[in-house]
Amino acid sequence: MRVNRKAVPVLALATVLVTACSNTPPPPVVSSSVPPASTTGKTPSQIVVGVDDVLGGYNPHNLADSSQVTSALSQLLLPSVFRQKDDGSTQLDKNLMKSAEVVSQQPFVVAYEIRADASWSDGAPIAAEDFDYLRTQMRDQPGVIGPAGYRQISDLQSREGGKRVEVTFAKPYPGWQTLFSDLLPAHLLKDAPDGWRGALASNFPAIAGPFSIKSLDTARGEVILERNERYWEKPAAIDRIVLRRSDPQTLLAALQSGNDQFALARTTGDQLKRLGDLGPAVKLHTVARPLVADVLLRPVSATLQDAQVRAGVAALIDRTKLITEGVNGGPSSQLHADAQVTAPSVKGYAATIPPGPPTAPDVAKAEESLKAAGYAKTAGTWRKNGKALSLVIASPGTQEPYATIAKELTGQLAAQGIEVNAITPQPRDLFSGLLAMPVVSGVQQPTGDSAGNVGVDIAVVPQAVGGDTASVLASTFGCRPEQTAAGADRTKPVVPGNSAGFCDPALQPSIDAALSGSTPITEALTTLEPELWRQNVVIPLFQSADTLAIGSGISGVTPGPPMVGPFGSAVNWTRGPK
Repeated sequence: MRVNRKAVPVLALATVLVTACSNTPPPPVVSSSVPPASTTGKTPSQIVVGVDDVLGGYNPHNLADSSQVTSALSQLLLPSVFRQKDDGSTQLDKNLMKSAEVVSQQPFVVAYEIRADASWSDGAPIAAEDFDYLRTQMRDQPGVIGPAGYRQISDLQSREGGKRVEVTFAKPYPGWQTLFSDLLPAHLLKDAPDGWRGALASNFPAIAGPFSIKSLDTARGEVILERNERYWEKPAAIDRIVLRRSDPQTLLAALQSGNDQFALARTTGDQLKRLGDLGPAVKLHTVARPLVADVLLRPVSATLQDAQVRAGVAALIDRTKLITEGVNGGPSSQLHADAQVTAPSVKGYAATIPPGPPTAPDVAKAEESLKAAGYAKTAGTWRKNGKALSLVIASPGTQEPYATIAKELTGQLAAQGIEVNAITPQPRDLFSGLLAMPVVSGVQQPTGDSAGNVGVDIAVVPQAVGGDTASVLASTFGCRPEQTAAGADRTKPVVPGNSAGFCDPALQPSIDAALSGSTPITEALTTLEPELWRQNVVIPLFQSADTLAIGSGISGVTPGPPMVGPFGSAVNWTRGPK
């Protein structure tokens, strides 16, 4: 039965954020006008979830913010046009939408009808401006997840007071149902001082889901969510959900005692064994994430733009050792990524990796390639014209497993005579800054950077996978439209279309054909995968995965849809026997 709360007065939502490690007093706490979850004097029913951390950065559209908590909060707090079912198919979310359908083929137009009662927690309607804001940011901003489809949009029109959105695409786009997930409140973010970069950096200015934030305490490592009494649809069965940071020992004890009802965490082989030792009372599942750990040999680097140098460096890399260090015996051990575009957990996945590098290192081939590029090994160091072969390797801060992989990679290359400068910028600085440096004639331009940045030659980072395969292909390897437009001026600075900085005009027509559906994606990949391996730009390692450990005293929790996780069904969770 639907619950219609249109008549409930909607006041501004106050999000409480308690920050840590600062001498500055926190802002005053503003009490929310939402009625408490329980007014009967009874203790609110709650479910406690153990997670790795709750550190800031909650924009689900930014690679820099990718985490279990970001995924959880976006599912609990933000509206989406389509959502995945447990079998991996998509279905219209009728909590938000009345309809979404293709209304024209030439031109390709999709019409979206938003429910009249769907609104943000401050009373503003969810409307066309939210669609347009997300489309604009995803098209223009660097470091976003899945920009290719948004770059196909040529026009967006608001109708019927913003409750009907008509979106026109430059070409047919079969993957259109993957767009407009996790909408953001445009009326609060479009003029925010820090713009997109600051969007959801530390809080949610407004929400539109079955739960709302009662408190977000990064110092304690805890987020408390309560039933959103302003939500216009089915109310959550549970009063409160608590996301709590737990180290491995705390997590085990909390599950065993029943203090945590379940946990979703990155685990090592040893931790998996200890969880298994808890017995049948704790059920374990592997939840693959929509991310693959990659090593990017960036062709926009002044050094690595030479294909022979990339080939030489790739042949020195012990990929198996990088994978071993990164997975550490955890669930990703079963998810080696041996294809360029499709993820190991995707139905129909097949390995395409060729024999030889990067499957296994080949020092002789590396020497052959580097010598062909003009390098010679002198006193144990590769040099050209007296200058050492020196590379900058970047990974996102202390994020794991990327920090561990980068450390191992640094050691491997240094041992083979390459000078390495390893840097660990903050994730947002890496994806929105260093990996988004403008390129001129295909080469990044770090010289004279006011922030003192250096060009990144190699990046050890997550890359987004899942959803529409053609869109993943275009987002990971495609050029920006302005890079391949007729008469494009390559001497004009342009931000790369992807984190690798890869843009091959010769491959772009095949990528575009797959994106528009004029070439079936399986056919396109048959041609493109061997060429992408030959380019030595992206060396995929493994798909990220977490362990879902479900303890006693909770019902309704499942692993959820592929690469989505359990939180989409949270409205139905209850305390009680499994």
